[in-house]
Amino acid sequence: MASSKEYLDFILEQLSELEEITYRAMMGEYIIYYRGKIVGGIYDDRLLVKPIKSAISHMPTTSYELPYKGAKEMLLVEDVDNKEFLTELFNAMYDELPTSKKKKI
Repeated sequence: MASSKEYLDFILEQLSELEEITYRAMMGEYIIYYRGKIVGGIYDDRLLVKPIKSAISHMPTTSYELPYKGAKEMLLVEDVDNKEFLTELFNAMYDELPTSKKKKI
C-alpha cells in the first residue's frame, strides 16, 4: 500500500519548525531528509525513523516495524501530532545520522 500525499503534507507541516526538511518519492513511499541526511521515511502512512541511539532514547517504548518486505526494521513514531516532540526528535538525531553518500555519475 502506498502512502498518501495528504499524510506526507501533514508530516511536513508537523516538521515546519525545522529548516531544510526535504523528501523524495520512492515507489509510492517518501524518504525524509533533514539538512541533507536521511532521517527516515513515510511507509504505508506511518512515520518511521532510523533506529539510532538518540531516537531510541527519545522513544523508549516505541515499536520496531518493517517499512517494506525485506527491509531493516525502523522505529515507529507514534506521537506525530506533537510538533514539539518531532522537532526535538529530529534535532537529537541529526548529529548521529550518517552523511548521505553522493552518487557517482
